[in-house]
Amino acid sequence: MISNTKKSTGQEHEITYYVDNEAQHTTNNELAVRQILEAAGDDPATHYLLELRGDQQIPHKDLEEVIKIHENERFAAIFTGPTPVSWT
Repeated sequence: MISNTKKSTGQEHEITYYVDNEAQHTTNNELAVRQILEAAGDDPATHYLLELRGDQQIPHKDLEEVIKIHENERFAAIFTGPTPVSWT
């Protein structure tokens, strides 16, 4: 697990959010799409972020877009690179 936690001053609240059902933690209430993907171990060059909100799936493809992070928020990292095909 990679944490986006910045140095604590004792007043910050840790927020837990999930990428592909893996818990991530931050004290920042706003993160760029790039930061979320990198913290989850996904390559921003080959992934985009999908916000899962109830029945809604909201794509975030701009790596510099800043997203407000809420407790227990859920995301999926979607692979956009080539998929190898076996010709056997």
